[in-house]
Amino acid sequence: MSILQNARDTQGAVAPSPDPSLPPAPLLQVCGLRVAYGDTEVVHDVSFSVAEGSALALIGESGSGKSTIARAVLRLLASRRARVDGSITLQGRELTTLRDGEFLALRGRVLGFVPQDPGSSLNPVRSIGAQAHEAAALVPGARRRADREALVRTAFERVGIEDPLRILRSFPHQLSGGQLQRVLIALAILPGPRLLVADEPTSALDVTVQKQILDLLDDLRRELGIGVLLITHDLAIAAARAQAVVVLQDGEVREAGPTSQVFTAPRSAYSRALRADVPGLDADRFASVRAQRDARRTEGTLARRPGEEPHVVASGISRTFRVGERDVRAVDDVSFAIARGSTHALVGESGSGKSTAARSLLGLERLDAGTLTVGGRQVDPADGRGLRDLRRHLQIVHQNPFTSLDPRFTVQRIVREPLDLYRVGDRALRAERTAWALDAVRLPSAVRSRRPAALSGGQRQRVAIARALALHPDVLVLDEPTSALDVTVQAGILEVLLALQRDLGLTYLFISHDLGVVRQVADTLTVLRRGTVVESGSVRDVFTNPQDEYTRRLIASIPAHGRTAVAA
Repeated sequence: MSILQNARDTQGAVAPSPDPSLPPAPLLQVCGLRVAYGDTEVVHDVSFSVAEGSALALIGESGSGKSTIARAVLRLLASRRARVDGSITLQGRELTTLRDGEFLALRGRVLGFVPQDPGSSLNPVRSIGAQAHEAAALVPGARRRADREALVRTAFERVGIEDPLRILRSFPHQLSGGQLQRVLIALAILPGPRLLVADEPTSALDVTVQKQILDLLDDLRRELGIGVLLITHDLAIAAARAQAVVVLQDGEVREAGPTSQVFTAPRSAYSRALRADVPGLDADRFASVRAQRDARRTEGTLARRPGEEPHVVASGISRTFRVGERDVRAVDDVSFAIARGSTHALVGESGSGKSTAARSLLGLERLDAGTLTVGGRQVDPADGRGLRDLRRHLQIVHQNPFTSLDPRFTVQRIVREPLDLYRVGDRALRAERTAWALDAVRLPSAVRSRRPAALSGGQRQRVAIARALALHPDVLVLDEPTSALDVTVQAGILEVLLALQRDLGLTYLFISHDLGVVRQVADTLTVLRRGTVVESGSVRDVFTNPQDEYTRRLIASIPAHGRTAVAA
């Protein structure tokens, strides 16, 4: 039995034979949907439909209501004390009036779900194989263990998981973010659902894996007639992958229609703003602020000195990890240099060595070979005193703003903490520095007494940047600083970072899998693959004339790169 066979069997078992004289009924129909938490209504009279074999995208910023709508369809709002009004029908059955037991029979088998965060969606104390066998048990006829194992292998191969036997033996913490997301999608398609609700299924993935996953969803949609409800903040992904879109803002529909129409000629100002924020569509979005920065680097207090050495230098660095019974070369003879006041990007897929190189620069990894210097000083993890002094000038902004901030502290205390640890000045000076850092990232004073749980994702990341700025560092390591943010918030964070670089002369090491963002903000880049350098140079040269096939494939995978509308 294959996944394809099961999907066809499920379709035949559940869906009644249509009357050919009537127009085809939508697979999913949502009419007049309203969702409220207590007295506060957060989704207002939303209607749309998804046809069999079609994809519809719900797009909008964080807080627009798109994930709430998806959870209403999936009946996952009960624990949140939400009130759901309106109609939701799947294959003609009204879901809102089904008893829990009746709806449970639809989960997995008819209605599949790919959640956004793989880190919190898998059981950390159970192996991937054990969790995969649970999904396989939902498949009718898969009674024998051998049948379930065959289904699991097919699903894992289908989503491009390499070495599936090793993955099945692994626990979630032993896999990369990209691997975890592939596992989630494999588990979702394994029982052969008719409708797949995909909530930001590729937001944490590099561009090549993102393309592979989206290609997979397209293949399933076309081959099996599966309907896809795609939740995304990225208009470029919606444009390339969905036949219709619904643009949401503050729980209301701002625009809806065929993707080609909304993408090429958006009617609402909000849709036009979303389109403008897509990195793959506007390489010169921040050209003005970068030009101002470059002017300051040639004159004034931030001007470079003739013959000045690069501020950050990596020379032949290598790092090997022992994994089980084999050695994994995470970084192999990697070299790069970053001029003072400029941005150098390390790009590549998951597992390419980007984060290992960044951790090595911060003194968090001991190198097997090679050297790292910052401002002429060597990074030596064995020299605790020297490393502590170096870190006053070298700070990091982590990828995930949800986990990088202490949930017990207020915003002001979080930003002040580095000043307390380094005993910088007196209380008044620390308060002044804290206020300066928060002003620098344009965080309103109204939120400064709040804790992280009361902040949006973009606000959290601004707090993380302010904390990194508090010690007045020379170098910031930006480890995927915008990958967890929607495109509008992402554009705001990038603008803040470039303005800080212009005003303070900061040097950035920018770690990213998003080449659209890299093209907007970086001056030079190094392309890594499996720990080795495949190409390096100026961003302009690499993007206009890539020399390596791997680089060409990365560039071709940028959402909306060279595309203007969805293919059917």
